[in-house]
Amino acid sequence: MPTAATDGIKTVVLVGAGKMGSALLQGWIRIGLDPGRITVLEPHPGPEIAALASRGLTLNPTGVAPATIIVVAVKPQVAADVGPGLVPWIGPGTLVASIMAGRTLRGMERVLPRDTAIIRAMPNLPAAIGRGITVAVPNAAVTASQRALADRLLTAIGAVEWIADEILLDAVTAVSGSGPAYVFLLAELLARAGTAAGLPAGLATRLARATIAGSGEMLDQSALTAQTLRHNVTSPGGTTAAALEVLMRDDGLGALMTRAVAAATRRAGELADEPSP
Repeated sequence: MPTAATDGIKTVVLVGAGKMGSALLQGWIRIGLDPGRITVLEPHPGPEIAALASRGLTLNPTGVAPATIIVVAVKPQVAADVGPGLVPWIGPGTLVASIMAGRTLRGMERVLPRDTAIIRAMPNLPAAIGRGITVAVPNAAVTASQRALADRLLTAIGAVEWIADEILLDAVTAVSGSGPAYVFLLAELLARAGTAAGLPAGLATRLARATIAGSGEMLDQSALTAQTLRHNVTSPGGTTAAALEVLMRDDGLGALMTRAVAAATRRAGELADEPSP
């Protein structure tokens, strides 16, 4: 029986079952989507996909029929090869949702049938544990019901935000798409600094990981802003204040982060619909 989250979804075609595609697939199963309603097109399926095939999931079928929604989760380098293969799966009312980085709505409209409803979405790495955040933008052909359908499927891997202006996805990519790497770098550098201060390397690494993971969870659960939480842990004249004085200088972490996000935003724009190698 369909759940409220999966009501109205007759068939889903997932194109590409790599890390993000597999995260989506596992999320759909968690929210109650019947594997029998899912078709996966993946030339090199992993063992998890094969296991789901034994529960009714269809893997690389020879027959083709229009789907309720097609989710494209392949690398952007193969977009030109994948696009034409989607056409037989598209019928009246089919929604195509792409999570390919750098592939614009206009670029997809060029290779899909005219007036195809298309959503472009940018999830991030924590989707793999159901804690991601996805930003999505629809083209003009997407109906309110199709947007709601996409929202339910994307919510299976975390929070979802919608925007009306696709150009904002470049900055989204720079903040949340690339953001996990910035956090991992912070953990790496914090551990390295701890070692430089005299801690054993293993202990410094454990302290850095636990501190960042716990602080992130606290930020997620708290209604307070990040700024307020920072103030709450900073005693005037204390150790935290001494460290923040360094980090918050004009040429400190704030300036570095602004430049880093600007560089990633520029690169995201450059990558948009670059020709495949």
